[in-house]
Amino acid sequence: MGEQTQPQSITETQTPSLSQPNSDSTALSTNPPVDIPPNPSNPSKIPIRPQKIRKLSSTPSPQSTNQKPTDSSQSVVTSNGKGTITKNRRRSASQLTRVLPQVIKPLSANGEIENALRHLRLADPLLCSLIDTLPLPAFDSHQLPFLALCKSILYQQLAYKAGTSIYTRFVSLCGSEDAVCPDMVLSLSAQQLKQIGISGRKASYLYDLANKYKTGILADDTVVKMDDRSLFTMLSMVKGIGSWSVHMFMIFSLHRPDVLPVSDLGVRKGVQMLYGLDELPRPSQMEQLCEKWRPYRSIGAWYMWRFIEGKGTPATAAAAMEGGSVQPLQQIEPQQEPEQHQLQLLEPIDGIGSLGACIWGQ
Repeated sequence: MGEQTQPQSITETQTPSLSQPNSDSTALSTNPPVDIPPNPSNPSKIPIRPQKIRKLSSTPSPQSTNQKPTDSSQSVVTSNGKGTITKNRRRSASQLTRVLPQVIKPLSANGEIENALRHLRLADPLLCSLIDTLPLPAFDSHQLPFLALCKSILYQQLAYKAGTSIYTRFVSLCGSEDAVCPDMVLSLSAQQLKQIGISGRKASYLYDLANKYKTGILADDTVVKMDDRSLFTMLSMVKGIGSWSVHMFMIFSLHRPDVLPVSDLGVRKGVQMLYGLDELPRPSQMEQLCEKWRPYRSIGAWYMWRFIEGKGTPATAAAAMEGGSVQPLQQIEPQQEPEQHQLQLLEPIDGIGSLGACIWGQ
């Protein structure tokens, strides 16, 4: 009997021990996972997931401190805080690589003409015969941007001789080419400019250009350092300066290598003859046809001017050249002169430097 009562006491002592943990909330949270794992049902996974989340989020124990260095070592690449820094650095580096190619050496730099001709030979075989037969392009004119822009305004809608005469009197009125500056232009009255042959409209163009220099919107230093797109936008804001004038200024004054004057009649005519087109290409077609010339489209345009001259096009309708310089065909700016939407042809030059050399600096 004694032996039988002992196992009963053991079971009685075990049953209260089971009843006590069942009454505790903590035991309830721990015992079900012990009973559930043998069951392969999906609900067994539900209580396990929140437990893992609670342990990771609520325990700032040494485990979390041990995980921080590992996270910090990876956070340079993966975390939000430092990852954004690395991404920003990568973006800044990519932006620099995008900006750097825009800062291309001018065509007047040593070796740039040779690099351009080498590229054009490979990019467009049709230019090889022109490169072999025509003289090398020359871009050796150096003139301050403000003076060159004033000069382009004065020559607009005028034959070369008339423009040269007015420009000479304008320089004499200012004192010299070195004296042509925004303050000097603003000091001249409209009556003084009219006496030397400058119309009231062109006088307003000169004043607007000088005012933009005076207020700091434009400056010779910033004009030289601007990329092509920004420069085109800024100069187009000046009254009297349109796309054709900006393109000519960029090619012959700043010697930018990748400028395509799509509105110039000489370049369009040259592209038409080079590719055997039935009609003059439109500006949008010019962009597509001459895309292969990048990043030396200025040289390609230069050869188009020479090409139409070599084909016997009359000098009054072609580019007049002398000594490697080019006189491009001038186009009246449509936004500045709405009543005259046509190309203005310049007179041939007899024994004098061309418009590209004279207007844009020599």
